[in-house]
Amino acid sequence: MDFCSLPYNPPLFLRNGIAMTVYTHRWANRYWEQTINEPEPNFQPTIFKGAQEVPIFGLVAIPENAHSTIVATYGITGDLETEWFLQILGRKAYAQGYAVVLFDWRAHGKTADLSPTLTSDGLYEGEDYVRIAATAKSMGCPSKFWFVGSSLGGQLALWGIKAAQELTRDNNELGLQDSDIGGATVICPSLDSNRSLSYLVKHPVGKYLEKGIANKLKELAWRIHDAHPGVFDAQAIERANSIWSFDHELVIEKLGFPSVEAYYEASSALYLLPNLRKPILMIYAADDPFFHPDIVTDMKIACRNNPFIDLWLTKHGGHVGYFSSKKCQDRVEDADPWWAWNRALQWLTAHR
Repeated sequence: MDFCSLPYNPPLFLRNGIAMTVYTHRWANRYWEQTINEPEPNFQPTIFKGAQEVPIFGLVAIPENAHSTIVATYGITGDLETEWFLQILGRKAYAQGYAVVLFDWRAHGKTADLSPTLTSDGLYEGEDYVRIAATAKSMGCPSKFWFVGSSLGGQLALWGIKAAQELTRDNNELGLQDSDIGGATVICPSLDSNRSLSYLVKHPVGKYLEKGIANKLKELAWRIHDAHPGVFDAQAIERANSIWSFDHELVIEKLGFPSVEAYYEASSALYLLPNLRKPILMIYAADDPFFHPDIVTDMKIACRNNPFIDLWLTKHGGHVGYFSSKKCQDRVEDADPWWAWNRALQWLTAHR
């Protein structure tokens, strides 16, 4: 499916992908709590063990009579304390009866304090999702488990489904069955880093967006350096002044890749899509300024040939923005402007 029966329309001044992206992440973050009615759940801090025994910090909240569980993380940078877009999901999902597990993925937030293990863009984070779900089940979180993410976190969630298909078949020690895994919901997932990063750094505005992300990645590297003395070369961190150079200087050697391009090719989620066999909702904006426009065509073909994937492709929305107009909210009967999360939860209700 490549359409949504409940259309999305932004305010007039946000009918541009860059404007939507900048507004959502630079302005809406200041007043998001005023836009929703759901209170913050009583989250319990938990340390999970992911792939390779890497400790993963997370937050768990289980409402009374919970019916299923959402396991979610955020995009390329951030942490649970500041990722307000993920917090919106947590509040809304908990209010609708989902147990909620939010986690700092590898090299982020409190997980970075626990371990110097760097990111792998899904190669190991997919298994992290599955092992987190297994532990959450032992804590009383009910199946089915739904993997959720946005941006690069969406790529990780798709890798989670791939890992779940393999691990629940071959690993009886997990305590998870194939039937425990519901599927995934992803918003503006990263699908092809080679094409998108090349496109981003050449775009007259995109190059500034890339620089902002690179600066945050550098801060992340220094945080790990300070928490785990002697693990990283300070000079290598100094040289990491772009997304590409961060992966070149700090990531690919430990993962065994000869080049950043080979690493991005191996971790690309686009090539996973034909072989995923769990229900998946993919919400994607055609005007997303972070990703190469040509990816839309390849994505549509891959999703059209896989009946397990519902692709809701919208004309507007920017990168993980989807701030809706008041008219749109009234039309689809939303209580707030967070169109993508509302559609995701609506889709989950229909599939759980």
